[in-house]
Amino acid sequence: MAVEATILHADLDAFYASVEQLLDPSLRGKPIAVGGGVVLAASYEAKAYGVHGGMGGHRARELCPQLQFVGGHFVEYQRLGDQVIDIMRDFTPLVERISIDEAFLDVAGSTHLFGSPPEMATEIRRRVRDEAGLPVSVGVARTKHLAKIASQVAKPDGLIVVDPQDELEFLHPLPVELIWGVGPVTKTRLAEKGVTTIGELAVTPSRSLEHILGRAVGGKLFSLAWNQDPRSIQTTHRAASVGAQSALGRRPISTELSLRTLRHLADRVATRLRAKERAGKTVTVRVRFAKMQSVTRSITLPAAISATSILAEVAHSLVTSALTDHPEEKFVTLLAISVSQLVYEPALQLELPIELGDEQRRPGTTAGAARWALDRSVDAVRDRFGRKAVGYASVSLSELGSIPDEFRELAEKDG
Repeated sequence: MAVEATILHADLDAFYASVEQLLDPSLRGKPIAVGGGVVLAASYEAKAYGVHGGMGGHRARELCPQLQFVGGHFVEYQRLGDQVIDIMRDFTPLVERISIDEAFLDVAGSTHLFGSPPEMATEIRRRVRDEAGLPVSVGVARTKHLAKIASQVAKPDGLIVVDPQDELEFLHPLPVELIWGVGPVTKTRLAEKGVTTIGELAVTPSRSLEHILGRAVGGKLFSLAWNQDPRSIQTTHRAASVGAQSALGRRPISTELSLRTLRHLADRVATRLRAKERAGKTVTVRVRFAKMQSVTRSITLPAAISATSILAEVAHSLVTSALTDHPEEKFVTLLAISVSQLVYEPALQLELPIELGDEQRRPGTTAGAARWALDRSVDAVRDRFGRKAVGYASVSLSELGSIPDEFRELAEKDG
């Protein structure tokens, strides 16, 4: 029995900018960007000039003098994103949403109801355009990996179906950066070895890739270059980590910038941890410099934490270490915090009153418990009156021209 391509990857085109053009028809056909000091998302008209997410607003205006910046409407993004997912669920219950504007679908069990996978993809695109007013690109393939690549090649507003018999012929001529997980740093490292296409990656000995990229990453990319992807559609996910990031444009490195940004990120991450009754032992920070080089630092703590101030202090120590190791770098474009090794923590476990040092950062001490209790009080007020009702003065980013919380993740995904 022949294997059929039954995995769909649907990705709304330039979603945030498309929504803004939908809400304000006068913006249609014009180069626009969501954001201000930093481009969070750009329309295809702006992308034609080289404008992209994560770019500083000044540089974006240099590339495209007629660029119009617009504020974001997160409520509308969420509403329309949910509406599109509901359309997909009309065709199959096996929908794996991986962001606000993209999802995988397994339609193998729906062909007797709605026709072939390409026919379903065509109908989904029509309904999204007619009912939500938005363009969506869809890739249809045998694996999740290939379906996602196909949807990227189909952009903007297109459909590509990859026949299982022609997978490698389709895949290997494509640029290597289309592989999920190949970012600017990995792309540069591969290019230095003469690897610019997926086909060139496929014929590179796996040991060489492991030497260039590390054993785990090298082995994974080698498998994906041959379309070896056994992953199935996952309709539910248990978060392995909780994180947040701040795209800063291009700012001079300073202690004040680092402290304010990390305190703000820690507030967001820790609030989400407590809302899920979770705490985490491993704290990881990421620093991205002006030339797109990123460095990470992490530490695994003896006890899981979820207090905002403790997380901020640990993160600042890690960022300080990263900056110290790169004294030649003068500008930073992004800071990020994530917490992993999560444990269930509906209530704080107190320690015995033994003098062990570092009282402030150990969650079960009297000092640590006081910090946790303060956070819980803040959470309660925010739950009742909204997030802006109360907060920590030290995490206010208004003086730094902060990007609103809801849009920070957009700078990393601008498709």
